[in-house]
Amino acid sequence: MHPRNKHRGGYDFKALIKATPALRPFVRTNEYDNFTINFADPEAVKILNKALLQHHYGINYWDIPEGFLCPPIPGRADYIHYAADLLASVNNGVVRKGRKVRVLDIGTGANLVYPMVGFKEYGWNFVGSELDLEAMASAQSIVEQNSQLKVAVELRQQSKKADIFKGIIKPGELFDLTICNPPFHTSAKEAAAGSARKWDNLGLRKDKQPILNFGGQNTELWYPGGEAAFLKLMAAQSKPFEKQVLWFTTLVSKRENLRILYNALQKEGVKDVQTINMSQGQKVSRIMAWTYLTPEEQQTWGKADR
Repeated sequence: MHPRNKHRGGYDFKALIKATPALRPFVRTNEYDNFTINFADPEAVKILNKALLQHHYGINYWDIPEGFLCPPIPGRADYIHYAADLLASVNNGVVRKGRKVRVLDIGTGANLVYPMVGFKEYGWNFVGSELDLEAMASAQSIVEQNSQLKVAVELRQQSKKADIFKGIIKPGELFDLTICNPPFHTSAKEAAAGSARKWDNLGLRKDKQPILNFGGQNTELWYPGGEAAFLKLMAAQSKPFEKQVLWFTTLVSKRENLRILYNALQKEGVKDVQTINMSQGQKVSRIMAWTYLTPEEQQTWGKADR
């Protein structure tokens, strides 16, 4: 994990229970006599997330509707910290903090985790876009019930499924960074198969599995053509906003899609592309970042008093 990630040392369950007593019934000891939870239990994972957000980030209210994605907080925090390093790379190595840093979270989801972590860690200002109305309502509820978020997080409804940036980024509006956790399956059937593999890995019988473990709506988990198609679309649709965004970024879950996205970006004439590797335990993922700005323009942007 990133050196600044609060979760590098694992879960301090005693502190988490103190912050969120509702976690206590879900905590048990494993074969090594260490505290843990049953990560195959969606309710336990959800309560753990509540505790992590309360203890580490001071989020007093957090909830998601049944069936929506319950993300791993440590992995989401890693993305934010590596993104901060990316911005620092054009700011003489100094991490930029405060509300002058504007970040667009594409598909913020019902959970709103990226804006919460980014604001609490660095004080950044966020716009979260969302296609799903129920997810949008959930995210808005989180903002409204955490007063500190009201000044830092704005949610915008994406009305067209085929658009990523259009309809969200306003004329003349500038963003230092865009982030995205794209859907990676090609269909609902493939998403269900992926969920089944997770349950198999956890040693659970298929006849006792929900269709999608840990939640996840269609817009969160799958897209026609899968991750590769979504990434190519994102590359093409970033071009019209080449002077309004310093760094476009996205997670890329499948290594083979790195080359696909890179080739798509080269066709659009980007000036710089970077791949940032991340790892949480045995899970390896990566962020791909690109900019249409020249090195001189990047430095000027990083030093501008916006």
